[in-house]
Amino acid sequence: MEKEEYKYRDITHTCIGAAMEVHKFLGNGFQEVIYQRALAIELSNAGLTYQREIAQAIFYKDIPEPIGERRADFIVEGKVLLELKALIKLEEVHWAQTLNYLKAYHYEVGLLVNFGAKSLEWKRFILTPKNNS
Repeated sequence: MEKEEYKYRDITHTCIGAAMEVHKFLGNGFQEVIYQRALAIELSNAGLTYQREIAQAIFYKDIPEPIGERRADFIVEGKVLLELKALIKLEEVHWAQTLNYLKAYHYEVGLLVNFGAKSLEWKRFILTPKNNS
């Protein structure tokens, strides 16, 4: 049976591998920022380019001024949004946050990675543009 091919599979696969390396070394129990710094090192070691903590304005309806801003943890290779958590358990609100970030940043693929559980947790998200035809 052939593996299913996902958009940016190579990037997400490498990101997950880097996150596994971080979790294997640090385990759980640290603050999110510690995992973020360690993951930045591993992403660089894997040859991936990334941006950290990129601010994105949030708009409401047709109002021209933003009502606030959010910061994604990583944008990897300019294609994949990577959101980190350090929680005992991921909940649906974290999934919603990741999907909202994908919409706000106009990306199709995202990863939600949780370092807070005993074993590393991750979920891959694909935001498919709605077909207007």
